[in-house]
Amino acid sequence: MTSPAFVRTLLAAITLTACASAAWSQEVVLKVAHFLPPGSTAHAKFITPWCDKINKESAGKLKCQIYPAMQLGGTPPQLIDQARDGIADIVWTLPGYSAGRFPAVEAFELPFMTKTAEGSSRALWEYVQVNKLDQTEFKDVHPILFHVHDKGQLHLVKGPIKTMADFKGLKLRAPTRQTNKFLAALGATPVGMPVPQVSDALSKGVIDGAMLPWEVVPSVKVQELVKFHSESDPNSRAMYTTAFIFAMNKAKYDSLSPELKKVIDANSGAEASAWVGKVWDQSATGARKLAADRGNQFNTIGLDELRKWEQAGQVVVDSWVNEVTAKGFDGKSLLKSAHDLIQKYDPQ
Repeated sequence: MTSPAFVRTLLAAITLTACASAAWSQEVVLKVAHFLPPGSTAHAKFITPWCDKINKESAGKLKCQIYPAMQLGGTPPQLIDQARDGIADIVWTLPGYSAGRFPAVEAFELPFMTKTAEGSSRALWEYVQVNKLDQTEFKDVHPILFHVHDKGQLHLVKGPIKTMADFKGLKLRAPTRQTNKFLAALGATPVGMPVPQVSDALSKGVIDGAMLPWEVVPSVKVQELVKFHSESDPNSRAMYTTAFIFAMNKAKYDSLSPELKKVIDANSGAEASAWVGKVWDQSATGARKLAADRGNQFNTIGLDELRKWEQAGQVVVDSWVNEVTAKGFDGKSLLKSAHDLIQKYDPQ
């Protein structure tokens, strides 16, 4: 005769199995928000393919509803909090839009750090893990991946920049605190603003040019608003780059079944970060061609001149080390970690 205890145990096991099965079979729609238009590289070549991939690998159980161009409301600097608070389930944004809030990750935004977006994006993911920034700076969200963009270049309305002296008197857009400081060190007047504001600022003469990677230029039609492009020597490291995060609401991630978590995890981490970086590297050529087809003028800043810029930018590096150290980090150790990892994955 079957004992009551055995029956209860059997029923409990059946119930748990049924619940697990239900969790796996339940469709989950993820609200994914970002700040660029649907035609941007981020939307068309990264976020949409990523969403398609998790949908396929989850047998249709994970679906994305993408909200480009801040369609969920708010401003680009608020995206990280939208992920934290559950207004969005996943966001793509720049930690640097929240000035001073994520200082340790800014190591990758210092002058002349990176070379390719692919290698340095892999390095950035590992930098966050090795230095446990996911448990400090990014503890309020679930990071899916980190990446940087292709080399930042100078896009100008009135004339090219050939030497450091040419920065004097120019009002130039920069995306983050560190690039603002770098432009100031070079002699320009920095004007910080998110990418969506750049077109209007250029058309109204609020700025004389902008620091931008080639990848993003077409999405805000910068090639139609400037006539000159000053690029760093191909053999140099980038004048600057920017760190990005693709992050998920922690409660939303925790609510997923183990099977669905595995799908998210399989599309997270170092490989996913490097893939997105490669997308940015590959997008630069086509974006540059649009400017060339308009007859815009290009000039290359040579290595000797760039060394002068790098020397001027050392004050930015030193300031960052002191600042993050004052906030409880080991600034020198973080800088060495960033340099070593970039050299490992993105050698000169």
